[in-house]
Amino acid sequence: MKDEHIVGPALAGVLPTTDKWWFQQSHLLRLNLILLIPLLSSSVAGYDGSLMNGLQSLKQWQDYFGNPAGAMLGLVNAAQSIGSVVALPIVGSLSDRFGRKLVLIIGIFGVIVATIIQASSTTLAQFIMSRLVVGFAGMFVVQPAPMLIAELAYPTHRGKYTSAYWTMYYLGAILASWSTFGTQSYKSTWSWRIPTILQAGYPLIQLAFIYYMPESPRWLVSKDRSAEALHILAKHHAAGDTQSPLVIREMAEIVNTIRMEQQAKSTGWGALVATPGNRKRLFIAVCLGAFAQWNGIGVVSYYLTLVLDTVGITNSFDQTLINGILQIFNFAAAVSAAFLVDRLGRRTLFTWSGIGMLISYIVWTACSAVNSETGSHAAGVVVIVCLFTFYFHYDIAYTPLLIGYTTEIMPFSIRSKGLSCELLSIYGSLVIAAFVNPIGLESIGWRYYIVFCCFLVVFLAVTYFVFPETRGHSLEEIAELFDGPAAVPDTEETERKLSKAGFEQHIEERIEHV
Repeated sequence: MKDEHIVGPALAGVLPTTDKWWFQQSHLLRLNLILLIPLLSSSVAGYDGSLMNGLQSLKQWQDYFGNPAGAMLGLVNAAQSIGSVVALPIVGSLSDRFGRKLVLIIGIFGVIVATIIQASSTTLAQFIMSRLVVGFAGMFVVQPAPMLIAELAYPTHRGKYTSAYWTMYYLGAILASWSTFGTQSYKSTWSWRIPTILQAGYPLIQLAFIYYMPESPRWLVSKDRSAEALHILAKHHAAGDTQSPLVIREMAEIVNTIRMEQQAKSTGWGALVATPGNRKRLFIAVCLGAFAQWNGIGVVSYYLTLVLDTVGITNSFDQTLINGILQIFNFAAAVSAAFLVDRLGRRTLFTWSGIGMLISYIVWTACSAVNSETGSHAAGVVVIVCLFTFYFHYDIAYTPLLIGYTTEIMPFSIRSKGLSCELLSIYGSLVIAAFVNPIGLESIGWRYYIVFCCFLVVFLAVTYFVFPETRGHSLEEIAELFDGPAAVPDTEETERKLSKAGFEQHIEERIEHV
């Protein structure tokens, strides 16, 4: 695939020409290995998101905490999301003020401490409190990571890496589901304490290598530390060559764009609704977060055990095994889509996903009705097939693009705050769904699925008519899709000056006026 189709002709024109693959170039290999550190942040969220499903299937956990049910069980499940919602209003500002890396480090330590509290729980109150802390600290891990990835990645790798970010959610879910599967035969409390302890696994890996993680060059430029930004870009994008045309082009775009944004004073929370372009960005971010939770995925997950029961798979060993296999299936589908994001485009994946989920849910609803009314075994089998087809179509868009798309469309000045708004939409929807879905399912049964069929029609229309294609643009050039050509500053003059002697001095002089 041609580079200009990925990053646009301007940036493609200054990319170095080579016959080597990226992994044969030491600076790009090192950069992509370093980016695995923030990439694992979604695995931290995925582990916690799947852990409670596994623990609830363990009789040892149920017995130890007095078989929590009803509202109490709902509180245990929702505690992590509640903690996340509490953290979101502040984590965006902290990422802008103190940097993406420092916030990530704070979050890593927080999750490790929360894991210790949770693994040593002797009362349900302590367990719930640890879940709240996990949710709160987890946002400090999840929120800055995609920005570090997008703002550090090599231009032609950005789309794949940002899309791969949330696919790692399933890597965490896989470890959580299989760890509970492996300890279910233990008779002691270690059956649930071991999976809980393993929750610190991914944060500990991140902590071990965080020293090698550089700060975002764009954040450094915004804090008048442009010389550091220059050396980071040169080291990781051009093997240390500060006179590389690619580095010069990137620095010119970053400096001019941030200067324009700061002169317009478009850096506060109010900037999210200050212009038509920003309002559209915010609308997309909030919609994307809500769509990901209200497209029926929560109900599908919730009903997995009951669906398996209807087709005669009632053994807990078989059910946990199928759940583990399903997580691997999800991971494979999402990773495949992440690698195809530049070839197929974001809009294609959203449209394909929306149509596939809608068809799957319609068939799911019809077969659920037949199974409920007649007890048809064949209808139950079709429901399980629909479960996998629905997950596949969910995974090809709403897993890789959930965070990556919002990270791309937000300009630097509001990227952190915009991402926080999307995460607030995600976790706010999770909290509401945790209480609403059980009521709906209990009250009207399979008819509740019809609600999500209607939602999916609306979601498909919104994504098709509102979501723009970001392929073929650099991170700074995407602003043109929302704010018009004037939003992308002319960098030719800056590039000419940067190409002359006194490169670093000129960068510092430019930043003094920002």
